[in-house]
Amino acid sequence: MLLNAGHGRLRYELIGPEAGPVACFLHCLSCDFGVWSEQVPPLLAAGWQVLRLDMRGHGGSDPGPGGFTMADLAADAVRVLDFLGFAKVHLIGLSIGGMIAQTFALNHRERLHSLMLCGTSPAGVPGGKEMWDERFAAMDEAGSLEPLADATMERWFTDAFKIRRPSRWGQIRETVVRTSLDGYRAGGLAIEGFDVAAQLPSITTPTLVVWGDGDTGTPPAGNRKIAELIPGARSIELDNARHVPNVEYPEVFNPILLDWLESKR
Repeated sequence: MLLNAGHGRLRYELIGPEAGPVACFLHCLSCDFGVWSEQVPPLLAAGWQVLRLDMRGHGGSDPGPGGFTMADLAADAVRVLDFLGFAKVHLIGLSIGGMIAQTFALNHRERLHSLMLCGTSPAGVPGGKEMWDERFAAMDEAGSLEPLADATMERWFTDAFKIRRPSRWGQIRETVVRTSLDGYRAGGLAIEGFDVAAQLPSITTPTLVVWGDGDTGTPPAGNRKIAELIPGARSIELDNARHVPNVEYPEVFNPILLDWLESKR
């Protein structure tokens, strides 16, 4: 479904029983809500409604004019919730989705039952401006994210995942390549300027932080810092996992997700 948000259209998908609680998912940079496909069946089986959003310039959502901030992206999620009539949800965010979720918890805490932050950071990621400038130059020259795709997949998954599930690996790589240049650039700049570490102790939403021990995109230290700064936050580190363990290890990730959500249902 598409929602006209003023700056452009936002794509979302809502499935599940109308009486069920709502789990809302925010994806990583250069992907779309399809990165959460492995989580949908068990949630539906447990009676949850599943709401997945495409951030601006990704999947079926328009990039809109100019750039955007994490606050803008959090406000986009609020627009969708308002349109659907959901007063409160359980929010799950991965990577930049986790940054949006942190911002959401700071700016719209009254709309949350619980918060699950996956492979994310309380501030800009390693590499800084030089890294983003190099990525932007490469994609501009190619006219697509093709030059970034293989390195992205290496950060996201272990080598064994490509061998074990080659079609899913290829599907996600293609999603990376098809991401709009405007959406990726604006997202990268939003990450570069992101820093909410000093504000995290004010979050009162029940929070779980989950990350992979081999995540170089948003390294374990940043995830641990989030868990230390948010009062009462729980944390879980996944072994032999990189940036997107919800896809590579759903048999491990899904029980963690379901146990967390059911405990806050």
